[in-house]
Amino acid sequence: QVQLVESGGGLVQAGGSLRLSCAASGRTFSGYTMGWFRQGPGKEREFVAAISWSGGNTDYADSVKGRFTISRDNAKNMVFLQMNSLNPEDTAVYRCAAGIPLRFVASPSRYPYWGQGTQVTVSS
Repeated sequence: QVQLVESGGGLVQAGGSLRLSCAASGRTFSGYTMGWFRQGPGKEREFVAAISWSGGNTDYADSVKGRFTISRDNAKNMVFLQMNSLNPEDTAVYRCAAGIPLRFVASPSRYPYWGQGTQVTVSS
C-alpha cells in the first residue's frame, strides 16, 4: 500500500501560481510512476502530468504544457506540481496517484493508489 496526501491548493487569481505537493508513505515510493490528475466542476477526471520513477521522463497534457512542471524528490517521498499562468479553466480538485502505468501514463485505471485531493480555484 501507498498512502498519498496532497497539499498546496487554494484560491488564486488568474495569472498566478501555485505549487502542489504530494507526500507518500508506505511501500517503496521510488519504484512508482507518479501522476497528477484533476476533475473540474461538471467535468470528467483528466490527466495533468506524470513523472517516471527516476524523474527522467515527464509527460503533460497539452492544456498545461509550458505552464505546469512536475518534479519529485525520492529521498523525501514527495512529488510536486508547479503551476504557473493559471486560468479559471484550471479550477479543479487535483489528485496525485502512484502506479506502474508503463506507456499508459494518462490512464487513471493504471494507478492503484490515489490521494484525497486538494482544491485549486482560479478566479478571473
